[in-house]
Amino acid sequence: MTLRPVAQRLSDLLGKPVTFVPVTRGAQLEDAVNGMNDGDVLLFENTRFEDLDGKKESKNDPELGKYWASLGDMFVNDAFGTAHRAHASNVGVAEAMKADGKQVAAGFLMEKEIKFLGEAVDEPKHPFVAILGGAKVSDKIGVIDHLLNKADKVIIGGGMTYTFYAAKGMSIGNSLVEADKIDVAKEILAKGGDKIVLPSDSIVAEKFDNDVPNKVVEGDIPDGYMALDIGPKSVAEFKDVLKDAKTVVWNGPMGVFEMSNYANGTLEVGKFLGTLSDATTIVGGGDSTAAVKQLGVGDQLTHISTGGGASLEYLEGKELPGIAAISNK
Repeated sequence: MTLRPVAQRLSDLLGKPVTFVPVTRGAQLEDAVNGMNDGDVLLFENTRFEDLDGKKESKNDPELGKYWASLGDMFVNDAFGTAHRAHASNVGVAEAMKADGKQVAAGFLMEKEIKFLGEAVDEPKHPFVAILGGAKVSDKIGVIDHLLNKADKVIIGGGMTYTFYAAKGMSIGNSLVEADKIDVAKEILAKGGDKIVLPSDSIVAEKFDNDVPNKVVEGDIPDGYMALDIGPKSVAEFKDVLKDAKTVVWNGPMGVFEMSNYANGTLEVGKFLGTLSDATTIVGGGDSTAAVKQLGVGDQLTHISTGGGASLEYLEGKELPGIAAISNK
């Protein structure tokens, strides 16, 4: 997708002209850069267009990184959302800049993400509660395992709940389950013990459909039904766990958030986090962030992360290549 509209929006925000160069390399770009004066702003085309030529951007082609590095005197990376990827436009440029003795740095957003996520995981105020939702255990195994070493409680919701139900020998009806992750779920439950908080009730329906009748059931999911959201008892129990928390990290919905009849669990969690004025509250992930915005409680939270996969990998304790590349260590 072209960045031309972004250039216009940036111009509006800055209140000054922004030169847009519709290429990612070549004489047109070089001439435009060489013609700049102090204070000028230039935006060149989407670096992902380089993937049309052998995926040079996403494979971190070293020559491409060196070329972009040759265009400037300093590199500032403010794209936390791509920090978990080693691309030519973040890692390649930074490494080439450093090799040439040029400066590299984190932008203000990157700095903010590192500060809040880093402090939450490495130096949290206790009680520290992590809330992890979403459909698949496989997406969150590393995060759950890492946070069990850090958090006082780990609340689990969303579709992955029912892989844990299956691991406990409970009936799950037609609910989503990752059969090949049941043994992993058993290991997590054994490691976590009473740190792990699972939903005690669910809203179930016979079809994956917003408009069919649903009901609340406690414990086992009946045959012929699938769980699509946490129930009211679970909402109350989760709030009870959260009420005294000093640090909360939330990533992932509690149910099928895109269906209005199964969004309540996610919305209730988001609304309650907005009341925790004495806690550091950090939210990440598309559905969790959407819930916060829908509720209008964003200003009541400490930080809303812009990173999807980057946030998860950071919470997993991994070193992110985009951050490592701008480190001056």
